[in-house]
Amino acid sequence: MAAPVDLELKKQQKVKLADIQIEQLNRTKKHAHLTDTEIMTLVDETNMYEGVGRMFILQSKEVIHNQLLEKQKIAEEKIKELEQKKSYLERSVKEAEDNIREMLMARRAQ
Repeated sequence: MAAPVDLELKKQQKVKLADIQIEQLNRTKKHAHLTDTEIMTLVDETNMYEGVGRMFILQSKEVIHNQLLEKQKIAEEKIKELEQKKSYLERSVKEAEDNIREMLMARRAQ
């Protein structure tokens, strides 16, 4: 009887973890979007510094813009994957809860 309950708790923890990861990816996506919006107001010939570890690399505006767009795209894809995983886990948790209820009802009926 303890095994199904442990499994259900682990799945609930995975659902919470997926929520946290989705929030983090949404923040990353929003940050990239806001940065890109600010960069687009600058002149096209503007060179910028990109932070890489503990150093900075001189890049063109276009390169930075493309990197930010790619970052947003990757975040969106990961969010979709996590939402699918989350919905699957939520269904699994619901099924586990229903199974536990059925087991308890069967025990009470005996």
